[in-house]
This record gives sequence, structure tokens and C-alpha cells, in this order.
Amino acid sequence: MYIICGLGNPGREYEQTRHNMGFLTMDVLAYKLGIDIRRLKFRSLLGEGRIGTEKVILVKPQTYMNNSGEAVREIVAYYGIDPSRLIVVYDDIDLPVGDLRLREKGSAGTHNGMRSIIYQLQFDDFPRIRIGTGKSDVIPLVSYVTGKPAEDEQKPLADAIDKAADAIICWVKEGPKAAMQQYNHKPKKQKKPQAQEETEVSPEASQTEENGQTC
Repeated sequence: MYIICGLGNPGREYEQTRHNMGFLTMDVLAYKLGIDIRRLKFRSLLGEGRIGTEKVILVKPQTYMNNSGEAVREIVAYYGIDPSRLIVVYDDIDLPVGDLRLREKGSAGTHNGMRSIIYQLQFDDFPRIRIGTGKSDVIPLVSYVTGKPAEDEQKPLADAIDKAADAIICWVKEGPKAAMQQYNHKPKKQKKPQAQEETEVSPEASQTEENGQTC
């Protein structure tokens, strides 16, 4: 059995916001699997179904992001699952918009929802899927993550959410290595335009660098 948890904030005002990438992934996954995810238990919305021969429980904690761990702890304690059978999906401001990263374990980074989960569970060796939302140098962090994506961000994020749902199905059916090989996506490094001096073009070009996690 797997517990698959998408992080987000409940309430209409937070629907379709950057911080709700986990909730949106659960909605897409529930649709793909034909699972109703509206049962309220353990301070979460739950839905049960199967991926292949494996029973899965889809979870959307209703405790608000910063207290996600309280709901997750109750569910994990009730079912007594191994850490490797808990998959958490969440947004990551330090990944480019639409980037997807799968890992078998790791730290919380700066994501408060993940910090809460790790604090409540007292372990961090569980799988996670991060969806990049990018970040702003102008908009304050809280306003940015609880805001809705710009028009040019909507398609890459929708694609990433769909791929995240497919990655979960692959993980459960074929294992973590197969899922990571197929769905871990790193953006192509981009070269800066070559500088021109009169009629000569400099061959030197520098590359952009990657970022790391969220709020």
C-alpha cells in the first residue's frame, strides 16, 4: 500500500495557486485513476483506489500548509506504513517553472509544509516529487506562492502536474529508479548571447545556473 500526499492550502482563495501544486496533482491523479477524493478523515480529504495491484490512498491535508505534518502523522500512524511507501508532492520555488524532480529521500529545504511533515514524523527518508514554480525578485514570497501563476506559466505548470501524476503511477508500478529515469527533468542550460566587438564575435559564452527549494 502507498500513501500519496499532495500539499496545499484548503479554501477557494487558494485554488489554482502556486502553493497548491500538490493538491492539483492529487486531483489529476484521482481523475486518471477514477478515485473519489472527498472523504474527510484524519483532518484530510482522502480517496482510496489501486494502481495496478497496489492499494493507494490519496491525501490532501486540510490543516493548511504549515501544519501539514499533523495530518500526515495521523495517517502514517494509523496505517503503519514503511517510509518508502509515503510519497509527498509539493511546490518548489527554487526550481524553474514546470521543472519536475523526484527523489527517494532528502531534507525539507525551505518548504514549511515539508518541515512540518519531517518534524512530526521524525524521519525524512520518504519519496517526494517537487514541481518548480520559480520565484520573483519583486513580489514578496508569501504573496508569490499564494498567488496564481502568470499566463505564460500556466501551460508548463499544467504539463508538470500531469507528468507528476504519471510519475507516481510509474513509481508504484515499476519502482523509483524507473520513475526517476523517465520523469526527472532538468532544464537545458542556456548560453548567453555572444558579445560582438566591431566585426569580431567572441567565442566565449557563459551558462546559467540552477536553483534549489520553497516556503
